[in-house]
Amino acid sequence: MSKDRSQAMKIAVIDGQGGGIGSVLVKRMREAFQESVEIIALGTNAIAAAQMMKAGANRGASGENAIIVMARKVDLIVGPISIVLADAMMGELTPGMAAAVASSPARKFLLPLTQEAVEVVGVTPEPLPHLVEHLVEKRLRPLVGETGKDG
Repeated sequence: MSKDRSQAMKIAVIDGQGGGIGSVLVKRMREAFQESVEIIALGTNAIAAAQMMKAGANRGASGENAIIVMARKVDLIVGPISIVLADAMMGELTPGMAAAVASSPARKFLLPLTQEAVEVVGVTPEPLPHLVEHLVEKRLRPLVGETGKDG
């Protein structure tokens, strides 16, 4: 029996520009957890949000206010490390967005991918598919539970 959506864990996926990273995240989480979680696509722009919706998010919104409001209402936030860096993503990630994500009570899982002048020391560079698989299987699955596990 699946959880009522109001009780399902709410996972915000935040991305910008073309929404490519967010789309990969949404697709893999949807495969792993089917409808046992609510995936909320939050784009810094409408294109990013639309791409994540196409990948299987339950709901989506774009822009600064949507990210600020929803960062307070979700259980988990997932995205590239840039989502906590003011003026990242060629300026799409506003200081307000970065502050909202950083100060959110939600647990945050940030992928060490950035086009900014930031390097996370001690992290071995991995391709996006490897990072996403590690995130889903080693970090999210224990939190979400075994419901919706791949066959």
